[in-house]
Amino acid sequence: MPEFKPKAFNELFDLSGKVAVVTGGANGIGKATALRLAQAGANIVIADLKLEDAETAVKDIKKHGVQALAVECNILKDDDLVGMVEKVVAEFGTINILINNAGGGGGGRENPSKISVDDIRRDFELNVFSGWRLCQLCVPYMKESGYGSIVFTTSMSSINKSPNMSGYAGSKAAVNHMVANLAHDFGPEVRINAVGPGATRTAALESVLTLEIEEKMLAHTPIKRLGEADDIAGAMLYFASPVSNWVSGQTLFVNGGGVQTLD
Repeated sequence: MPEFKPKAFNELFDLSGKVAVVTGGANGIGKATALRLAQAGANIVIADLKLEDAETAVKDIKKHGVQALAVECNILKDDDLVGMVEKVVAEFGTINILINNAGGGGGGRENPSKISVDDIRRDFELNVFSGWRLCQLCVPYMKESGYGSIVFTTSMSSINKSPNMSGYAGSKAAVNHMVANLAHDFGPEVRINAVGPGATRTAALESVLTLEIEEKMLAHTPIKRLGEADDIAGAMLYFASPVSNWVSGQTLFVNGGGVQTLD
């Protein structure tokens, strides 16, 4: 058996020269992830529906001494996905890391007596189909480059059971299982994993959060606080980096050790 020679600590998280695409990267978890990857040396592409916000994020990212590019991209439009990938390759020559973070849906508002199948279809288009398509577009470049890591943002709703969540939660559950299967299609050159945030302090949560709601959320949370965007970014960095080079097809829930439902 060959002698074990551990890599230097810095090498395990070194992304110098790698090119990372972060969808929905202009704000919240996406921006925190982009900044973490930039600190590790990756050049960053922010693909976001809000171009002005993406350009602001790029200014912050460049402070870390890496290159960065903002691209306006609606993940529901295939032409936007294709065009974004073409711009990235034209600018940087390849793609090594894909953070499929953009998504959305009607979670919490999906009363099956009041919505249509189109609402459910949109959940899957946002959370499953767009990410699958981006994988299809990016993986050839990753394989050619010899380094590839894809990370999806999933959700605790993918394993929780709650009312008015069937479409959104179902789409996120599909992400978990899709990732596990795509690992077999993309290996050995490309790894694919998912990060499932618990209740995280983003603008969306802060808009509805009260002290009472926060207390209920923390009742079954061993680490007695809500998540921050940077907590999720740490898990994204782990999957994107060489430190996780024998990890694929996994979903990691980052949730303070518990669940933040209001039951």
